Amino acid sequence: MPTPTSHLKHTSPQVNGSSPTKLRMIDSHAHLDFPEFDIDREQVFDAMRSAGIESAIIPGVSPEHWDNQIAVARQFNCPYALGIHPWYCHSDSLTLFDDLKERVSRCCDDVKLVAIGECGLDKLRKSNWQAQLIQFERQLTLAKELELPIILHVVKAHNEMLTLLKRYALPKGGVIHGFYGGVELANEYIRLGYKLGIGGLILNDRALKLKNCIASISLDSILIETDSPSMAPENSAETRNTPLVLHSVVKEIANLQKKTSVLISEHAFLNAAQLFDL
Repeated sequence: MPTPTSHLKHTSPQVNGSSPTKLRMIDSHAHLDFPEFDIDREQVFDAMRSAGIESAIIPGVSPEHWDNQIAVARQFNCPYALGIHPWYCHSDSLTLFDDLKERVSRCCDDVKLVAIGECGLDKLRKSNWQAQLIQFERQLTLAKELELPIILHVVKAHNEMLTLLKRYALPKGGVIHGFYGGVELANEYIRLGYKLGIGGLILNDRALKLKNCIASISLDSILIETDSPSMAPENSAETRNTPLVLHSVVKEIANLQKKTSVLISEHAFLNAAQLFDL
């Protein structure tokens, strides 16, 4: 059985005045409950821990997924979030949101419930755009009431997203999952108190705007993620992504920032621990 994550309560990046010498990481966004991992989930977690990946945040996507998601999170001692992904906003029915509120209420004493999400706006799915907006605003309200951070999915809807984040002014902020923008957009989110989830897209040779952005922003604003099992790097021989890709993500950020991988991983680790109160 993997080691519990109770040791994750964040500490200073320095111990006895010396800098850390070993990579430790948290995958801030990995759907390790998805069926792609049913065949070897325990082996994946063993490989993660052996590689210095101490934990992963498992986001929620829909009522149909929550039971298994929570079971996997508890089995492997992972923090998790509960939310309705924009792809699953099939209607603006209050019943759908009531399901989320009821599940969050049942889990409110679970210290592993650390955020609301994955939720947000996705204009590639325009057929349910109005339902997305309504369900997303409800989830923003819930996150604000509970004083929890929020995990955000944003595709081609940054103007609408920024408008809503300014309106709701969440006290705990959150993270822009799978950030893929430039410096100006990054700074708009950072000024509102949000961190940027950086994953395998940074490994894309054509991601020049993102690379330039990451080269210049503060490390205090960066989380590392994989979105496993999705978003495998384009040069990967594997179609299924896993948290082990974090090593490549950290190495690329280190190259762009002209810093060591240990420093990058430590900052990202502490950022995640602080945001999600791990």
